[in-house]
Amino acid sequence: MAVQINPSILSADFARLAEEAEAVEGADWLHVDVMDNHFVPNLTLGAPIVEALAKATDTPLDCHLMIEEPDRWAPAYVEAGAGSVTFHAEAAAAPVRLAREIRAKGARASMALKPATPVEQYEDLLPELDMLLIMTVEPGFGGQAFLDIMLPKIRRTRQLVAKHGLDLWVQVDGGVSAETVERCAEAGADVFVAGSAVYGAKDPAAAVRALRGQAETAHAKAGWASGA
Repeated sequence: MAVQINPSILSADFARLAEEAEAVEGADWLHVDVMDNHFVPNLTLGAPIVEALAKATDTPLDCHLMIEEPDRWAPAYVEAGAGSVTFHAEAAAAPVRLAREIRAKGARASMALKPATPVEQYEDLLPELDMLLIMTVEPGFGGQAFLDIMLPKIRRTRQLVAKHGLDLWVQVDGGVSAETVERCAEAGADVFVAGSAVYGAKDPAAAVRALRGQAETAHAKAGWASGA
């Protein structure tokens, strides 16, 4: 599995988003957190900002919708230029239909799970997805401490992916840093969202490279990645 590093612009300077996008040269995606102050207690960017950012950078956008009624609003983010759209299982009324609509519009379909949401109850839905996001903090705010209790959940997710022979990315978001990225990679994650660990560094592009190197090293040692 190829390691992917997705810097979160939630930790960037919103007044300089185009420049901040360029500052993470080498990143695989830009992670865009969309919050509506209802599903989570915070308010951030909407579709117009996503559309403007998509025009300002060649790096594809990975939009994480922490919003109510994603069935209604998610397709607009594909139309705004997102290459991947993540909705929350806890908020979607018809997750399979929504995933298929996102794919039909030309983006990758992803579903996110809050820390307390078991992955097992969504096992049958996994073939409908391109990525599953395991939240490693409670969604809503950047800069939170990583929840180690999510590592077994990441492992179980990777086991389900292997069980069904799926080409499904496993993403982690929340507290990902130089101190935690290797544990996440060893457990089974291959896509890593990092906010303050990247944008809080003196050289964000170097931080991306360093995180990638750490994750790749952990993958090389992990039994699930080597097929051992």
